[in-house]
Amino acid sequence: MRRLTRAPNTAIAQIWADLLCEGGYPATVQRQFLSGVAGELPPDQCLPEIWLLHDEHEAAAKALLAELARVPQRRWTCTACSEQIEGGFEQCWNCGALMPP
Repeated sequence: MRRLTRAPNTAIAQIWADLLCEGGYPATVQRQFLSGVAGELPPDQCLPEIWLLHDEHEAAAKALLAELARVPQRRWTCTACSEQIEGGFEQCWNCGALMPP
């Protein structure tokens, strides 16, 4: 087993581990319950970690995580109020209109 990376929180760690497993790189989340001792231990030492089961998957798994970090965000203009909407929103925050198809 080899530690691949640390995640900022348990939810993101589990998402990354699940995506790695779906990609064919068996991974587990370790240290997900250490956040309760932050303060007794340095906070950066209490972050959840992603561990790969097979050392030979390290390069490909790092490439997959890097690719996930570069997912493009959508940007669209609301047809009702002309507000610029960014990110994964499918409804205008200003007027509530739905994103055009």
